[in-house]
Amino acid sequence: MKKKVALVTGGGRGIGLGICEKLAADGFDLVLSGRSDASKVSDAITALEAHGAQVLYCAGDVSSADDRATMLAQIRDRFGRLDVLVNNAGVAPKVRADILDASEESFEWVMKINLQGPYFLTQACANWMIEQKSSDESFAGCIINVGSISATVVSPNRGDYCVSKAGLGMMSSLFAARLGEFAIPVYEIRPGIIKTDMTSGVTEKYDNLINNTELLVEKRWGLPEDIGKLAAAMARGDMPYATGQVVYVDGGLTLNRL
Repeated sequence: MKKKVALVTGGGRGIGLGICEKLAADGFDLVLSGRSDASKVSDAITALEAHGAQVLYCAGDVSSADDRATMLAQIRDRFGRLDVLVNNAGVAPKVRADILDASEESFEWVMKINLQGPYFLTQACANWMIEQKSSDESFAGCIINVGSISATVVSPNRGDYCVSKAGLGMMSSLFAARLGEFAIPVYEIRPGIIKTDMTSGVTEKYDNLINNTELLVEKRWGLPEDIGKLAAAMARGDMPYATGQVVYVDGGLTLNRL
């Protein structure tokens, strides 16, 4: 039996790499995509291959229709199948700006990468999964969207990011509803404060909030492997009868408490 293949956008670092590590350990072959040159992710690829995974790296921008088409063509050529899509790639605004001052340029850039790109990549991958399902009833596809607590937790100094993640939440629901007839589940993971490159610039701020306030129930940074463990369970099929569900991995940050 051929190994299952998972595409993880932004899989060369941070949360994406944490997901790839768990999928590789579970026996998946992997496709990583990102805007960096392949040389920048060579160490990550070597580590994943040590788990026995075949790894394909596709350099490209998820917001580009041409790059998305090229990536899927490369996956077809290399593996001939796609079982799991993990929409993980995302960006924060280049400048955190009050919503009274933020620019349209920033809004458009964030939305194209965080929402428009994943929306149409999911469309293309979903159609390919339907094609595979029609020729093999045992095919078990899965789509996982990595959102953020920022879909519901307000940050007025990065409104474009919050709106993009709120949109990703609706996208998850839409595709879950549409793909139900094909038995292709769609899940969303909403991470909280995770130690990655994206949060490196606000380390001191969050160290203080984690250690000196009641912001979190579990008083520690989240790690990419925390997200990876959940994504792997979803990809393995360990969450049956739960399509469309949103799972928060945030140390209890969004719990309603008195």
